[in-house]
Parts: sequence; C-alpha cells; structure tokens
Amino acid sequence: MNSYWRRFSMLLLLLTATWSLSQGQSALPRLNFTDMKLDNGLRVIIAPDHSAPVCAVSVTYNVGSRNEQPGRTGFAHLFEHMMFEGSENVGKGEHFILVENNGGDSNGTTNEDRTNYFEALPKNQLDLGLFLEADRMKSLVVNQANLDNQRNAVQEERRLSIDNEPYGKSELEIDNLAYDNFGYKHSTIGEMRDLDAASVEDVRNFFRIYYAPDNAVLTIVGDVDPDEAVQKVKRYFGSIASQPSPPPVDVSESQHYGERREAITDPLARLPMVLIAYHVPSGNTSDNYALQVLGAILGSGQSSRFYRHLVKDKELASDISVQTDARRGPSLMYVQATPRPGVKPEDLEAAIYEEIALLQKDRITETEIEKVRRQFLRAQINRRQSDLEVANRIGQSAVYFNEPNLINTVYDKYSSITTEQVMQVASKFLVQTGRTVLTTMPGVKSSEPTPSRN
Repeated sequence: MNSYWRRFSMLLLLLTATWSLSQGQSALPRLNFTDMKLDNGLRVIIAPDHSAPVCAVSVTYNVGSRNEQPGRTGFAHLFEHMMFEGSENVGKGEHFILVENNGGDSNGTTNEDRTNYFEALPKNQLDLGLFLEADRMKSLVVNQANLDNQRNAVQEERRLSIDNEPYGKSELEIDNLAYDNFGYKHSTIGEMRDLDAASVEDVRNFFRIYYAPDNAVLTIVGDVDPDEAVQKVKRYFGSIASQPSPPPVDVSESQHYGERREAITDPLARLPMVLIAYHVPSGNTSDNYALQVLGAILGSGQSSRFYRHLVKDKELASDISVQTDARRGPSLMYVQATPRPGVKPEDLEAAIYEEIALLQKDRITETEIEKVRRQFLRAQINRRQSDLEVANRIGQSAVYFNEPNLINTVYDKYSSITTEQVMQVASKFLVQTGRTVLTTMPGVKSSEPTPSRN
C-alpha cells in the first residue's frame, strides 16, 4: 500500500509540475528542511516527508579519493568496507543484520569528492539508524584482522570490476591521462600496491582525521518530527569529540595547451572503443549546467544528435553516449563510442568532431533545449520518490558546495540555461586543446602512445 501511494504521489507531482510550467511557475514544490550544527561541529539537516511511514538516515563525510596521497591510494574506498566491520557496541557485520531484521536497508558509496553511509528504515527505527551511525563514527574497530579482511575484499572488487572487466582499465586511464593534479588523476578504488602497503597505523590516522563529526553532514528525511529528531541526534552524536580540520585539498588544474592521446590494447575487449574527455568547469556553475544541457543534446537517448546521425543515419557507431561530470573541482565531459564492426575507430572519432563542429556552427534549436529540460525535470521528480535519494542528495550538495538547498533550486538553474549559453560553452570547451582521447583495441599487449593529433 505504501508503494502504491508513493507512486500515486509521484504521478501527482509530475502532473503538478507540468501544469506549473504551463503557468510560468516553479516546476517542483519546495522541500522544507532545517539546518543546524551541534557543538561538536556535526551539521544536521532534517527534511520531514509524511507521505509514507519511512525515514532515511545519511551521513556524508567530506572525504574522497581527492584527499589521498601518492603511495596511499584507496583509503576512502577501503573505509566504505571498514565501516561495517564493527564498533564498540556493534559486532562485526551486525550493522547489516540489525537494519535488515528491522525492515530496512543500508550501504555506503565513495567517489572522488565524498563518502556517504546510509540507512532506509521504517519510521519507528530512526533511533536504530542514528545509534549505528554514531557508534561507528565514535568507536570504529580498526585492527589488523579487519584491515586484512577488507583489504582483500577491496582488492577482489578491483579484480572483478576493473582488472578482469572489458574496458575497465580504459575507464581509469582516461582520468589518469586527462588530469595532472593527483587528486583527480588517480582511481578511487586504489592501487593494489598501495593497499598492500597500508598499515593499521595509516588507516587509524586516516579515520581520525576524516571521520569526525565536524567533517560530516547528517541528513534525515522522512516521516519524522524535526524537534524530536534533533533531540535524538544530540543524544547519539553530541558526545563525539570533534577533530582538527583536515588539511585543505587543492584540485586545481593547470591550463592544458594541447590534445593528449593514447592507444591501449585490452585482451578482454571484443570491439574497439573511443573515449574522449573534454575539460569543463566544476559543478554547480552556469557553464557546467550549460554543458550538461549540451551533453544531453549530443548524447542522451535515441533522439540525440550523436545517436541519430552516427548510429542510425551513417551507421558508424553501434552505441554512443555523453556524460558530463559535476565534481567539486575541474570536471570532464566524456564521449564514449563503440564503432560498428568494420568501421575504423579513427573514422568514428572524426565523425564525432564533425558533429560537434556542425553544432558549433549552426546553432541548436529551442526544441532541443526544451526536450532536455523536460528530461531533467522528469529525472528530478523520479529522484524525489525516495527519501533515501533525497537525503543523499542534500548531504552531497552540502559537502560539495555548502548548498543543501540545491535540491530546490537545481531545476531552475538548469532550465534557465539559454541557447546562447549552450553555444558559448560548445565553442569554448569542446576544442582540440582541451581534449584527451583514449582508443582501446582488442589485443594482448599495450601499444606505445600515439603522437598528438594535429
């Protein structure tokens, strides 16, 4: 029944958004929340949602692979696993068991810019979620046995998802080739040799520095009373000591003055792949929003320019997509394409540049802009279906940009992008001097990097 009402409320929200747009009003209803800090520096954001008797607890830590040092990579991702190994009052693996036995779900994720841990629970289990998160923030068990166990788990994950996966190494190499700054240059999952070299003392220091209340945002979304929730948060988290501020991270990237190219072979790949990355501004900027619109016009769905012209009309590619990052620092727009059998990768690559040049010369249409606005609106509505999704998004926006209200303003920022802005960023950022090209070929051993294309 709860699932039925949730779907019904989302359908109603979609209809309301469509009507609001037709009336020139804001498309999405405002999500109200409170925003405060405890004495120990923990930022607490609470957003009531009484549409279903559930709640979500999300803790977003201001730490990701950008905070790691050469020779000590993979620590943020390692803690995604270590945080479920037990704490003072919770046994090894008991975190998952307690949540699941009480009708909930829990997990954690890591990327370059943040790490988060979360639980989705029935509303009467809010205390459980807060207790579990507070206990491991205060007293995570970091010992040799747990480190060895989870180090092995992370290394096996790397083997499965990267080393033994077609194009897995390509996905890592494109960032390594595109970036000069170590913060974004190295992989989040970490290097095998660095994980092998990690000591218990290394890991304990990393936990002490970054997994502290004053380096975290706690977000609660769901069928809760804000005043009662604040008292519960103070009860569970208020006694946890703050720590000195972590060292600042500089992820700035020096200007690039030439195209970077590399060709690799992948014995697991069945077909070649062309991967192109353009340097673009950081997330939550007008240029990045304009580039997201541009990326959708070029490569989102079967009505996009790349798909219509390169997959259907010219039959040069079997698939092609565009992804525009919105990192805290310098970001990338990725174009990934697989040539059809018999098509040379360089011919497909040349056709991609021709399409970009055509767009830069012949203006996009207002119809294309409006289409991607509607796509983005639908995506925002879909994300509102889950209290957990909302909690994670608010926490991430607070850590990334100190802007938790982005959940209310992001659609307006996106939809305000004009045709002129999209044309400007297309001409400014989709240029040869700002791109990195990685070609992957089926084979048994890597080839030498190819010279820059003139």
